[in-house]
Order: sequence, then structure tokens, then C-alpha cells
Amino acid sequence: MSITSSLNAGISGLNANATRLSTISDNIANSATYGYRRAQTSFHSVVVGSGLSGQGAYSAGGVRTSTLRLADQGGSLIGTQNATDIAINGRGFLPVTSSLGAELQDGTAPMMMTTTGSFRQDANGFLRNPAGMVLMGWPAAEDGTIPPAVRDNASSLRPIQVPMDQQASSPTSMIDMAVNLPASETLPSAPGDPSFLSVEYYDTLGLPGTLDITFQPGGSPNAWRMSIVDQASGANVGEYDLVFDDTPGSGGTLSSVSPVGGAPGYSAATGNVELMIGTQAITMQLGRLGETGALTQRGSTFSPAGVTQDGFGSGNLIGLTIDASGNLDAVYDQGFRRTLYKVPLVDVPNPNGLTSLNDQAFQASSESGSFFLWDAGDGPVGEFVGFSLEESATDVAEELTNLIQTQRAYSSNAKVIQTVDEMFQETNNIKR
Repeated sequence: MSITSSLNAGISGLNANATRLSTISDNIANSATYGYRRAQTSFHSVVVGSGLSGQGAYSAGGVRTSTLRLADQGGSLIGTQNATDIAINGRGFLPVTSSLGAELQDGTAPMMMTTTGSFRQDANGFLRNPAGMVLMGWPAAEDGTIPPAVRDNASSLRPIQVPMDQQASSPTSMIDMAVNLPASETLPSAPGDPSFLSVEYYDTLGLPGTLDITFQPGGSPNAWRMSIVDQASGANVGEYDLVFDDTPGSGGTLSSVSPVGGAPGYSAATGNVELMIGTQAITMQLGRLGETGALTQRGSTFSPAGVTQDGFGSGNLIGLTIDASGNLDAVYDQGFRRTLYKVPLVDVPNPNGLTSLNDQAFQASSESGSFFLWDAGDGPVGEFVGFSLEESATDVAEELTNLIQTQRAYSSNAKVIQTVDEMFQETNNIKR
């Protein structure tokens, strides 16, 4: 009987709008939840019978619903004051694991995904968000490089753990000798006084050392002998005869560098000499032949102001930062930083097919497709933004509008049920 189908259709309409009310309520409740992705209810008609046009009796089929988490639609980014508040400018998700998974450092920690997070070190050094999820990444080698990693599974990822009391040093690997020697000291009438320079370096234990460098005029115009002595051991680690050009256009630049005795050789291609101080290798950059900006000979003033070295002594950890590429760096109070991890971005073919979990987390499913770990900025994914969080994707004004529509639709379906009830009552009254 079609009147009965009308009742059933009205009931399905009440249920459908109650479901829509649930998603609206969830969206409004999470309007201030960082990284929240809104839920959406879709309505689908139900056809009872053949559905052919021109059929005689018609039965109302009603409506059914499906819900969807719009994981591909994020909110806007806002700035914060914490360097490890992380958001993503573009597509992609952060790899995280649970508190229990953080204890697994063998590649078996279960991977989940989240959209943003305010990560801070806990008592054990794990980089954890307020919900307890721990950020994951690829560990860096001692020199800060990232070894090749598996991209289609999480076996290479590790929960990020940085002890608060960590100390580190950066041994010197390069000394740039941007020095100007006084040309006047090589003239025949000059006294030929030497010039002295002390250059500090740091060894592999973070301890400082000093190289005493002497520039002695060589007895002929534009010629010098450079001697390098390690102050701690007294060892002569290198001695070189330097000759400078005096032709127009190239005057003052190196024209030749000749090792003396068993000193390490000079590379004309790079302008470097490779010194060995004990077991520590240090590259000293003298400059290429004819090149300005390194060792030069001009005027009458000795100027060593441009000498630099890239080492640092032992320093205490004072903070962590993440750059746009996902490199997580430790910052030390000596003024240097070291890359500890690289955080990839997770992407799936269908983000809206992900399984939703608590705390704005997701897991891959058959509907989403298999995940892939991308370097930030490569492929379809965006970049990391530090000092930032992603706001909720909820538009409160839109949700309130949907709430009004849902309330009206619910009332209308209730009116259908009331009308069917009155029609049944009229049918019963026929018997009287």
C-alpha cells in the first residue's frame, strides 16, 4: 500500500537528517580543533519497484545517507611561537605513531598520519604532540646526510627521539685563508719582516686547537714561504712557496703554489691543500691561481680579517627547528646546528578514503590506496611550515546554515508522518 511506503519514507527522512545533524554537530564542536577535517553527509534516493516511467502504483523508497571525511580539504595556517609546531603548505600528511609504537625502534612501529601538530620533547626526548602521538622520520648519518630509505612502507621510519641533555660538537673540516699579504715586504729595499697568523680549529672531541701560520718573504719580489705549525704538538703540518702575479689585470693573485718537502700537494682545480693534523683531515682553501678573494698580495698592509673555519666546540642542545624540506635540526648554544632526522610527507591516491581515527589521525585503507613517502616539495606534496599550525577546516557560518536546512527538513519529514497518521485515522473512521 503506497500510504505505508509514505510512512517509511518519512521515517527514513528523519533518520537521514538525524545523521546529517550528527556530522554538523561534530564539525561545529571541532571548529577550534587544530587540523580537524570536516565530515559531510550525502543523501541518496532509494527506488522501490522497477523504476520504469509510466508505471501504475508508486511506492516511496525514501532516502539513505553516506558520510565522508573530507581529508583533502584543510584549514588555513596560523603562526605560533614554537619552532616544532608543524603545518603543511599543500598536500600531504605527517607520519606519526602511537605512544606504544614509540618504544619500537626496529622499524615495526605502526604508522599513522596527521595533518598538523604542536610537537614538543617529552621526558624521554620523544617529539610528541598533546594527543600523545610521536613524530616519525628517517635518522640522519653523523655528517647530517640522509641514507637511502624505503618509500613504499614505514620500515625505514623511526620515532623521533632527541635527549634533552644532548651535547654535540662540529670538528673543523675547512679553513678559508682569505688573507692579504703586504707586497711592500718583498721589495729589495724592504726589511723582509714575516707576518704571523693564528687560526683556531676544533678537533673531533670538540676541543680547540691552534695553527700558527708564518708568512716569510722569499727574498725575491712577490715570493713568500708559508709555514703551518700545530701549536699543541709542535708538528709542521705544511710548508709552501707562494708566488704572486704582478701582471696587469691579475696583479696580486696567486700564480704558483709549490709544496716544500713532504707537505700535502696543492690542487690547482680547487685551490685547496689537504692537511692532516694527527688523524684529523682539514681542507685549507688558499684559492685557485689567478683568483681574487683568497690569498692575495697587495699594498703594504697585512690583513687576515677574512680567515674563517667551520668548526664549533662542544655545545648544549637549546632547541629544534624544521625547515621547508623536512630536515629536523638540533640547535646548540655554540651557534651551530646539526641535522638529526628528515621527516617525509605521506601521500595516498585518495585522501578521502582514509580511515579516520581519534585526535585528527588517519590510517591507509583499501579505499585510500597505498601510501608513498615523499620528500617535501617533490611530486604532489607541499612543504613544511615551522612555527605554524593548521586551523580547523570547519566554516561555522556554513555549518549553521546547514543546521537550519536540516532542522526544516526534519520538521517536514515529521509532518509527513503526522499526515500519514491522520490518513490512517480517516481510514479507521470509515468503519463507524
